[in-house]
Amino acid sequence: MEHLSIPDIAARIADEHAAYLFLEELRWPDGVPVCPHCGNPGANYIKPRMAEGKARATRTGSMSQRRLWQCKACRKQFSAMTGTIFHGSKVPLRTWLLVVFEMCASKNGMAAREIERKYHVAPKTAWFMAHRIREAMKRRAPRMLVGTIVSDETWIGGDPRLMNTKTRRRHDEAKAHQPNKMTSKTPVVSHINAETGEVRSAVVPDVTGATLGKAMSEVVDMGNSVLWTDEGNWYKQIGDEFAAHQTVNHSDDEYVNPVNGASTNLAEGYFSQLKRSIDGTHHHISREHLPRYLTEFDYRYSTRTMTDTARMARLMGQVDGRRLSYKRVKGS
Repeated sequence: MEHLSIPDIAARIADEHAAYLFLEELRWPDGVPVCPHCGNPGANYIKPRMAEGKARATRTGSMSQRRLWQCKACRKQFSAMTGTIFHGSKVPLRTWLLVVFEMCASKNGMAAREIERKYHVAPKTAWFMAHRIREAMKRRAPRMLVGTIVSDETWIGGDPRLMNTKTRRRHDEAKAHQPNKMTSKTPVVSHINAETGEVRSAVVPDVTGATLGKAMSEVVDMGNSVLWTDEGNWYKQIGDEFAAHQTVNHSDDEYVNPVNGASTNLAEGYFSQLKRSIDGTHHHISREHLPRYLTEFDYRYSTRTMTDTARMARLMGQVDGRRLSYKRVKGS
């Protein structure tokens, strides 16, 4: 698909009928609809009975421009939204597509309040839309990273020195329940493939060799990879599981190992962008929802060499089977 800007997409999806056509083009690039009920490729388009050929009457009597298909195998009806993150939403599809494009294109992310203001939706709706899109950004297949892996950890949260008395009290209470009891900030570990640029991030309960090793084993093919880290003691035991472990000594103001070229600069750069985006766009992210935000930043970072349109098209290949209820998000 050609590279498109926001004005280009807005022109392409002038109404709901055009939005459905655009979504079908993104989801089914070969032009063959796939039934979300049985997975069978091939369906018959159900033409509207109205003279203009776009609007159709729903079971409630209202008019809709939704495009309907009937599977040739199971005979069930569906649209391009059925079984996806858009399923059951009352938000116009045109609005959905514009928000998806902006979240794929915005390097610093997009706050729910921004969605609310720009697209005239309720605050809860904007917040829920953003989380549904982040759900689609999750990796469908847990493909393991292999090669030269740069790993590092960071802490997400506010500076206690800048907190007021009430917030500082909550900070101290939260700190008492942390495993290390040194801070109430949330530890995050990231692993970046130096060759492909893919990143995998995760929230961890603490920064210890056992915890980081377990998190790393879930996303990295350790036996066939080379590990680059700083001189942290918790990486020493983990490094034994790799083909090789090379470190850079930050305590000596060393940022690239002069012998083997090992560095954690890739991870430091990723964390820098992540924290600037949290501070400037989202301002605050709770610990329970932080994994979804990490998924969003991982997706954009891993696809940073793509055009915005290609990144959106790739995301549309992941929206099926990702239905997310508000109760599930609010209760997570």
